[in-house]
Amino acid sequence: MSKTRRTILFLTQSAVIAAIYAVLTLAFQPISYGAVQVRISEGLCILPLFTNAAVPGLYIGCVIANLIGGNIPDAIFGALATLGAAALTWLIGKLIKKNRKIVIAPFPAVIINALVVPFVIYFGYYEHVFTWNDQVVATEAFPVLGLYALSVFIGQLIACYGIGTPLYFALKAIDDRTHFLSLPKKGKEKKPEEAPKEQTNERNEA
Repeated sequence: MSKTRRTILFLTQSAVIAAIYAVLTLAFQPISYGAVQVRISEGLCILPLFTNAAVPGLYIGCVIANLIGGNIPDAIFGALATLGAAALTWLIGKLIKKNRKIVIAPFPAVIINALVVPFVIYFGYYEHVFTWNDQVVATEAFPVLGLYALSVFIGQLIACYGIGTPLYFALKAIDDRTHFLSLPKKGKEKKPEEAPKEQTNERNEA
């Protein structure tokens, strides 16, 4: 495959992934933002295992979703967390070749968001009180940040493992047959099959 075609395919995949991430986030907006969230679109965190185009795709999708449904600090720092997690997931996919990589691959999205998003909620959205069922649970900074971290951690576990893992095996089954996600490797174009030797000899005799 030529460099131009690879670039077009890369950009197309990135754009499609960005669009899907943004649409899913906004479609489930009530549970995509805030102190208690399960962002369904984070199930896409496993896509870097198939294509490196998912790294910028997830980042751009998160920027768009957080600009529309959130605010500028979330679009900056929340998206950077998604970018870092996607890059680490891609790296895990390169280093671990067997299916056991799916056990580790979603974890960067879980842990990085659990570390970053609480600060975005606290300082970006000015939510300085943690409430549960309309009851005030914590008002001091460290307890509030700790509860936000726990909440985001659990939400990411549900999205990244509960949704991402089944999605990985479904996409892998399709990709193994069609290679619709995997970008072709450089210099790996399929050569045209040679005619069978018997047919070649028959033609020569004729």
